[in-house]
Amino acid sequence: MDAYKQLDFFELDDQYTEDELMVRDAVKGWVGERFLPGVMDHFEAGTFPMDLVPELAELGVFGPTTPEEYGGAGMNSVAYGLICQELERGDSGLRSFCSVQGSLVMWPINEYGSEEQKREYLPKLASGEMIGSFGLTEPDFGSNPGGMLTTARKEGDEYVLNGRKMWITNGSVSQIAIVWAKLEGRVRGFIVPTDLPGFSAPDHNHKWSLRASITSELVLEEVRVPADAILPGVDGLRGPLSCLTQARFGIAWGALGAAHACFDETLNYQKERIVFDKPVAAYQIPQQKFANMATDITCGQMLALRLGRLKDEGRFTAPQVSMAKRNNVMMALETARTCRDMLGANGVTLEYGVGRHMLNLESVVTYEGTHDIHTLAIGAEVTGIMAYR
Repeated sequence: MDAYKQLDFFELDDQYTEDELMVRDAVKGWVGERFLPGVMDHFEAGTFPMDLVPELAELGVFGPTTPEEYGGAGMNSVAYGLICQELERGDSGLRSFCSVQGSLVMWPINEYGSEEQKREYLPKLASGEMIGSFGLTEPDFGSNPGGMLTTARKEGDEYVLNGRKMWITNGSVSQIAIVWAKLEGRVRGFIVPTDLPGFSAPDHNHKWSLRASITSELVLEEVRVPADAILPGVDGLRGPLSCLTQARFGIAWGALGAAHACFDETLNYQKERIVFDKPVAAYQIPQQKFANMATDITCGQMLALRLGRLKDEGRFTAPQVSMAKRNNVMMALETARTCRDMLGANGVTLEYGVGRHMLNLESVVTYEGTHDIHTLAIGAEVTGIMAYR
């Protein structure tokens, strides 16, 4: 039995609808019963539990905001945020797997794809029959995606792609990849089947973060795709950046799940661990740390909830997402670091989840826009001056 109890210091459950709470609790129960018992072994082995993919699809966490006519659940953004929170309470790798499928693969197909592309791919992605990946970051271009070297050229009724992408979640287990490349100097998106000649996806090994997640390169050497593989509804860097905005929204919620997991595990540990004839939690310094963490987590919850409501109203902005991602991920990382210390030597064993979350969050604070890049995005919004140009 998963004894997890989520912190709700300001009774924010009152702010969610019945449907939102039902979705959250369903994912929470599944994570506790089906995912957490095996995550330690997968983290040690550097594997992802692909056998659970059909269950994830049945749970409705692949592209949950995708319209029902294309196989999605048609949920709102807050429900999606709560799903991400509960998935990352399990592991950042689990949330990443589902975020890529929904925000970085299904979302651009739904938003920018043709009707034929939507009907061909979205139901298969929603059902887990097909796994997708997203190719944007390159060996020399991460924070500056506009400098990408991957190219596409038109030859008859085909496009020919050449280039390399790095740090691609799900890369080697995906059946399609959304690949961004420069076509006559303009960034365009392509749906690329991964079984085409010239396409390969070697895995990144020897990671100490996101170990229960598959991370690969995408290598494209004269890969030929038909003309209808291009996403017709977007032209320019706005395409991939808008996808990242969707993914960052989920990350802002997901990081809360990691923070909740660390807080709850450490609180239970310190209430049970007896030192000098009383629980560690009875001492002033631990209580100060718990008070600080509880406050920071609560502020993060409020930030995410407000962002979700703004998104559902069509009023959210990319800088607002930057603020939520920047704040909540760093908050979660600092929470995990504090909790690791409060667990003492037990904090460095996989018998406890805190160390695993701490290591994962070192990646989450870097990917989908580093902490510093989001700092500059917020600064540019506030001052009207772009410091990174």
